Amino acid sequence: MRELGSSQPTAVELEILRILWELGASPVREIHARLAEAKGTNYSTTVKMLSVMLTKGLVKRDEQATPHVYRAAITRDRAAKKLLNELIEKVYEGSAMSLVLQALAGGKASKAEILEVRKLLDEMEGQS
Repeated sequence: MRELGSSQPTAVELEILRILWELGASPVREIHARLAEAKGTNYSTTVKMLSVMLTKGLVKRDEQATPHVYRAAITRDRAAKKLLNELIEKVYEGSAMSLVLQALAGGKASKAEILEVRKLLDEMEGQS
């Protein structure tokens, strides 16, 4: 459950951010078309969600454009880092390694992904 006043995006807010990351700055109608396709939301819900996201600082709105154009105020990488850090702190008591081990133990990593992890570990060892 999200804390009241949290700046972290909810699942639907993340979906809207994904749309904006893909499309770039967009009017509500374009955002709604994609969101309705994925989630079946109605137009007023999309407008309300964008309003909440504007208050949370997740999106910015071009007041000069008609209709208003929204864009993501946070990059995909920054959002991922914030969410990941929150997960590591809350679930894994600050241990990023525990998260990595849990993810790899799930057996869903491809050979290419495992090689990439191995490469990263080799690079990290070389820096010590």
